[in-house]
Amino acid sequence: MPLTLFLVCLASTTFLTGLIWFVQVVHYPLFEAVPAADFERYHAAHVRLTTRVVAAPMLLELASSAALVVFRPTWLPAWITWAGLAASAGCMILTATVQVPLHNRLARGFHVGAARRLIATNWARTWLWTAHAGLLFVALASLAKLG
Repeated sequence: MPLTLFLVCLASTTFLTGLIWFVQVVHYPLFEAVPAADFERYHAAHVRLTTRVVAAPMLLELASSAALVVFRPTWLPAWITWAGLAASAGCMILTATVQVPLHNRLARGFHVGAARRLIATNWARTWLWTAHAGLLFVALASLAKLG
């Protein structure tokens, strides 16, 4: 079971890491290119479709990160599990307290300040997911040395 938890955590975290880099570097900056008359409809579709893609992986990442703290395999250092849980929880907290309110503002129409704050503040989630993935790959390399 601990190996399965680790693999679920690794898969969900690496998926979210790749996705957040795409959103950060490509998708969010393109908000400014959407014509103002179309932005509300575009943004509503963005939120609806993005939620479909990220909701399950975010919940899986958080749940598997927490489970790894509790059911830690002996080969996985405790500090990695705790750091991973902190990174995952940080992403969830930032999503709820920073990103969602900014998206709520953008749902009423394009606002350049809100769009730029969305990009600027999203760097924290981008780096947290990247760090979490890096830690899991370090752990995977350690596991591979054992085998």
